[in-house]
Amino acid sequence: MAKAKALQLPIIDLASSDRITTANSIRQACVECGFFYLINHGVEETLQKRAFDESKKFFALPVEEKVKLARKDNRGYTPLYAEKLDHSSSSKGDSKESFYIGPLESISSHSNRNQWPSEEALPSWRSTMESYYERVLTAGKRLISLIALALNLDEDFFEKVGAFNPPTPFIRLLHYPGELGSYDGEICGASAHSDYGMITLLATDGVAGLQVCREKCNQPLIWEDVHHIDEAFVVNIGDMTERWTNCLFR
Repeated sequence: MAKAKALQLPIIDLASSDRITTANSIRQACVECGFFYLINHGVEETLQKRAFDESKKFFALPVEEKVKLARKDNRGYTPLYAEKLDHSSSSKGDSKESFYIGPLESISSHSNRNQWPSEEALPSWRSTMESYYERVLTAGKRLISLIALALNLDEDFFEKVGAFNPPTPFIRLLHYPGELGSYDGEICGASAHSDYGMITLLATDGVAGLQVCREKCNQPLIWEDVHHIDEAFVVNIGDMTERWTNCLFR
């Protein structure tokens, strides 16, 4: 692997009134590298902070409490090293914990599969995550309409073909524990991977570590650091969109 360097990603303003110019900027970002920052997306800073705070509270619980919500039907908790995104890696597993939240009752008949910490332990957890889910979903829908314009389609194209009937986004909360003690093998928080969905909106908290590789077919792989911008999401194009666009977007 080549040494990481800093990357300057394009910045997309979701609140811009010039939708055509914004769509053209998205097209350029998706063709050239597949990543960009999203600002003015409508998810309030206070809500983002609450979501991070509640996430930290859950991951701070004793392991025996967290495993009571062990992942099933792709909802719930996965412990440290349970996942390994890059199967060619020599690591024993990714050094992270995760918690998955799927579609809510308000948008899907499959919503009762979600698991929630007890209100006794975390009284504000479920309401915070449901509010966060709904706001990010709204932002994602707005972004997808611009992606349609970026592909020279009607802005409601994905809605008309049933992509939101119902929408099936997932929130994935992540915790990287940092100091792991002595270990001689390779250590990766989240090993090399691409996201399998349509788009990912990633909220960061200012802790360094996120890297992207713009040319995944080249060798050696060149990894570039992605800097944190307050309140911005880092957006990346998933495998599904890459396939739908015949690798135009990547």
